[in-house]
Amino acid sequence: MNRGAFFASSAALAHAMGVTPQAIPGGSNLVERADEFDLAAFTRVVDRPARIRQLYEAVAFHPAVLNNIKNSFNGLQFGFRYPAAAISIVFAPHGASAAYCYSDEIWRRYRIGEYLKLTDSQGSPVTANTFVSQRARFDVDAAPDDEAGMYQDTSLETLQRRGLVVLTCHTAVQEHARALAARGFAPPGTSRRQIADDILTHLIPGAVVVPAMVAAIAVLQAAYRYTYLAPQL
Repeated sequence: MNRGAFFASSAALAHAMGVTPQAIPGGSNLVERADEFDLAAFTRVVDRPARIRQLYEAVAFHPAVLNNIKNSFNGLQFGFRYPAAAISIVFAPHGASAAYCYSDEIWRRYRIGEYLKLTDSQGSPVTANTFVSQRARFDVDAAPDDEAGMYQDTSLETLQRRGLVVLTCHTAVQEHARALAARGFAPPGTSRRQIADDILTHLIPGAVVVPAMVAAIAVLQAAYRYTYLAPQL
């Protein structure tokens, strides 16, 4: 594809998605630059007042990590008696786990379940991001032991409402986009840049894009005193 055709097709895709270049979180470069990074938004969510700060790194796609996060919230709140508002937990997925942050539309369009070899109970590829939508009514007065209640709900939506900050790795998105194009999970002729722009503009609500997750983890530990956990699942 020549340079003119590339920009024409990029513009057409952006128009179809209702996206302007300025609207792409983290920008379209392979490496996110400082002027493309919304540092204020990052600081606002990770530096809110909290007595306990914990971060979970996830690379391989193992949904059990969401249960671990739920257990952190419950143990801190009900066992150690920290007020819910005093707990800040950050979810730092990258590698395959970056897909937790992709909308259903992205999961369908690029066959993310097939790409990651994730299957449902029937052995078919997962076709949607089933880890987002809350499964229980949000009720802070629910019994913690109620297995159908919100305190046992491991959905990202419920965990976010409990205070979870979800980060999205710009670098992981770019790497996914390259692989999706190379392995035929995107329409023929679609570039890495087009796919990455599409993903970055179709993230789950509340996701905050960071330049590189491994860098963000260092900043969270050094500058914001988050304790680090990477469950071996």
